[in-house]
Amino acid sequence: MGPRARPGPCRCGLYAVLGALVCGLGPAAAMALSDERRSASPGTVTPCWRVEDFVVAQECTRCSSFQAKGTPECGPTGFVEKINCASSKREEYKSCRSAVMEAQVFWRFVGSMAAVAAVFAALVVCRQRVLDRKALEKVRKQIESI
Repeated sequence: MGPRARPGPCRCGLYAVLGALVCGLGPAAAMALSDERRSASPGTVTPCWRVEDFVVAQECTRCSSFQAKGTPECGPTGFVEKINCASSKREEYKSCRSAVMEAQVFWRFVGSMAAVAAVFAALVVCRQRVLDRKALEKVRKQIESI
């Protein structure tokens, strides 16, 4: 294989836009990182819902302002559900993703992709017009030279 060409400024811009969009969709990734950090740190106690059976006592709801300040599980997503663990009879809170939040994130992603597609479609049309104009100018010069 020969040496690879460096990507042009347009391709780098596209990568930057796509990277920003992907990074903007962080609630699920933040929740996964938060869970990994909690399980990786040796000083914390493992939540009961990770090691035993549980029953959801309260469905996934948005955290109140009081819960957001006092409950660390509200941090990653802003939603929490109440869990009753079966064998230890403990009540704990677990961070969750609500359907409403997921729908908002999905439609935000679809809208941003539509906007990016519209911008690139406009760029393609503009570039095609420039190339057509250059081709017509070239043909006009050839005809004048005859």
